[in-house]
Amino acid sequence: MRSENRAPKSLTLAAIGGLLFLHLPIMLIFLYAFTTEERTYQFPPPGLTLKWFAVAWNRADIWPPLYLSLMVAAISTMMALILGTLCAAAMARARFFGRNQLSLLIILPIALPGVITGMSLRSAFSLMDIPFSTLTIILGHATFCIVIVFNNAVARFRRLSGSITEASADLGANSFQTFRYILLPNLGSALLAGAMLAFALSFDEVIVTTFTAGQQSTLPIWMLQELVRPRQRPVTNVVAIVVFATTFIPILIAYYLTRGGSETAGGGK
Repeated sequence: MRSENRAPKSLTLAAIGGLLFLHLPIMLIFLYAFTTEERTYQFPPPGLTLKWFAVAWNRADIWPPLYLSLMVAAISTMMALILGTLCAAAMARARFFGRNQLSLLIILPIALPGVITGMSLRSAFSLMDIPFSTLTIILGHATFCIVIVFNNAVARFRRLSGSITEASADLGANSFQTFRYILLPNLGSALLAGAMLAFALSFDEVIVTTFTAGQQSTLPIWMLQELVRPRQRPVTNVVAIVVFATTFIPILIAYYLTRGGSETAGGGK
């Protein structure tokens, strides 16, 4: 007897086709990181080798962009944790005129196209005579990292009962003690998930970085330049694997921290 919960074959095939459409190009990048051919793509590859990993490791021009990307992502995430949590606390706990409109303004940077955000930031930095540097990249990335942390934190705040903070105050705890012993344990997984997602988005950001980096080059910008003027294409694919792992692992951690679905804004991922 056919199970009622089993999906129709047509739906199963459509799902498989969608997954292949999404992930087959990524698998091709992985495959061509091992090819023996340096400048052209052939399928199947003429041969497989691990030498490009050693070549990438010894390429001196890769390491500065990698260090810069890690530093920018880490600092942007820390800024997002502080500012995003404070914004979430204000939006979830306070009641004031225009609260919903202000919440919309907070999440607007991630809804806008990256080119618009990049152009506006570049114009603002130029008007204020702020030289393009690591600082401008960090500020640019923080605009959307704050939204990621905010979305996770505000959803968790709304699930917490206001009576727990009132009970803490009745028992003699000050604001810092209430935050440390009551709020932080309840917010911990949501904040960590938001931080993981913010780090992943910052590490592989290209568009906003292009407008705010000046003469500096993060790892995604380095990859873009290598694709335009290819020297050793398999090396670029090796670096793409590094970027994939660096972004996929935090996203996977964030998924498992919020897999119940109720910890993220909107009840989804």
